[in-house]
Amino acid sequence: MKLLLAEDQSMLRDALCQLLLLEDDVETVKTAKNGEEAIALLEAEAFDVAILDVEMPQKTGLDVLEWVRKEGLPIKVVIVTTFRRSGYFKRALKAHVDAYVLKDRSTSELMTTLHKVLAGQKEYSPELMEEVAFSSNPLSSRELEILRLVEQGNSNQAISAQLFLSNGTVRNYLTTIFTKLGAHNRTEAVRIAKERDWL
Repeated sequence: MKLLLAEDQSMLRDALCQLLLLEDDVETVKTAKNGEEAIALLEAEAFDVAILDVEMPQKTGLDVLEWVRKEGLPIKVVIVTTFRRSGYFKRALKAHVDAYVLKDRSTSELMTTLHKVLAGQKEYSPELMEEVAFSSNPLSSRELEILRLVEQGNSNQAISAQLFLSNGTVRNYLTTIFTKLGAHNRTEAVRIAKERDWL
């Protein structure tokens, strides 16, 4: 099989490339250090499977996956990540990812995944499936409304004016939002809510 491996950490990328090349049924492994390099390689030649890291410079693994689907390339896409973020996972599912697995696995387990997807099967990490199934949004519609205004860069005063609430009430809402999300500030609250696909 012909593989494309996109991973921004050079040590990990080189080690995984060498390990994959030791496998009998792996013909070639081309590597990319970011999403843009991966797309350039995919435009230039045909691969059986693209193994993509999620967080990479320039374009993420999810950007590459969405590009592959838009272009209609006949290639299987496996996302390998250390991040157990349900927002990332949901976005990958939406783009019909073939496999979405965590990095803490052996080369033989990764090879099993590659054979599975080439046989037309899907594989998703059980930990991620569990997280998506059980991560329900704890924020009320009013709290979400306030968090959306925070995301747009509004101050407490601007939010209170728009929603006809007192400054103190907006502060109380934000304190509740921070508590529910385990956030320390406004920026962190927005980031957590977006990662979990609640915003």
